[in-house]
Amino acid sequence: MEIVVQKYGGSSVATTDKIKKVAEKVIKKKEEGYHVVVILSAMGDTTDTLISLAKDITDNPSPREMDMLLTTGEQVSIALLSMALNAKGYSAVSFTGSQLNIKTTSIHQKARIKDIDVLKLRKALKEDKIVVVAGFQGVTEDNEYTTLGRGGSDTSAVALAAKLNAKCEIYTDVDGIYTMDPRKLPRARKIDRICYEEMMEIASLGAGVIHYRAVELGHKYQIPIYIGSTFSDNIGTIITNRGGDSMEETVITGMASSTDDIQVTLLNLTSSTESLYKLFGELAAGEANVDMISQMLTEDNKMHVSFTIPKTDVQLAKEILNKWKEEDESIQWEVNTDIAKISVVGLGMRSHSGVAAKVFQLMAENDIEIKMITTSEIKITWVVDIKDELKAIQLIGKEFGLEEPAE
Repeated sequence: MEIVVQKYGGSSVATTDKIKKVAEKVIKKKEEGYHVVVILSAMGDTTDTLISLAKDITDNPSPREMDMLLTTGEQVSIALLSMALNAKGYSAVSFTGSQLNIKTTSIHQKARIKDIDVLKLRKALKEDKIVVVAGFQGVTEDNEYTTLGRGGSDTSAVALAAKLNAKCEIYTDVDGIYTMDPRKLPRARKIDRICYEEMMEIASLGAGVIHYRAVELGHKYQIPIYIGSTFSDNIGTIITNRGGDSMEETVITGMASSTDDIQVTLLNLTSSTESLYKLFGELAAGEANVDMISQMLTEDNKMHVSFTIPKTDVQLAKEILNKWKEEDESIQWEVNTDIAKISVVGLGMRSHSGVAAKVFQLMAENDIEIKMITTSEIKITWVVDIKDELKAIQLIGKEFGLEEPAE
């Protein structure tokens, strides 16, 4: 019997009524003849509530104790869904990450999956049970609980699908992948099919429908990923090797924006490769996810370096930069929190010139200052003031045909 792994996000299981509806969707899949494995996130805003509780205790909670706290969220949702399924006459069993022996690295709150022992899971499936698994979490070789960070339940789902050679379906409160978040571009088009490469870029740039690590795993193990709505039967989006069906791909497939980053600038840094290696080595050691980097040399053999990191890493960055300033009083640093990072992505950029020029022309003609830029074969990313984010999105959406035609 074929196995399908279904993942339901926090908004899909936010209330007991919604959990009962998820149970009906799981049962429908079971009745179609599948063995079903279900990955759940914590209910609704539970994770945010737990983080808030920790912050009420201390501004700097221990990462280990945060993981002890956060892993409880999924334990509630998996138990409730298993109860709902059993109440409807379908045998179900729930497992935490540690019970399933989802082996992870030891970096708390940013762990990665090393391996999954699926013997217990396969035994339960052989007994014709629906298996409900806590996403987002695992356990180290020393039996320490760890979490995978935001979006970790997506990663858990794709990793299990890879181990089980199963289909993977991710359900959320939207009915697929759009050319842009419809909350920021109201007439954004839904994408029926998108390739892994494009989706990895869009997910890593702020699109919240699926986490980029999950897409990366899907690409590595060739697991097609279906994204659909928990609450409707509308056809969703398939993430696979092949993109859209048009004979020539569009230039821009999608756009993403994020206000979750900060721009850090160091002034008067000694101009040397060693300085860059030391700076970004220390950030990497702290698991800070550095994205955009720009460098400017000065006349007195100094350099100014700017880079972006997630807001969640600001404390780590401040500790590192303060240490650098103590060692060299001439070094100055500043943090800009009011930025938006906007990106356009498309395989078509490999064969179409002038995309960057058009983007910069639009920004210039509309008095939008570009603070940083990075490009790749299929992506252009630029940073603007947060006040200009929606204006820039509207301009790009219209210029590159990312919207549905006006009625």
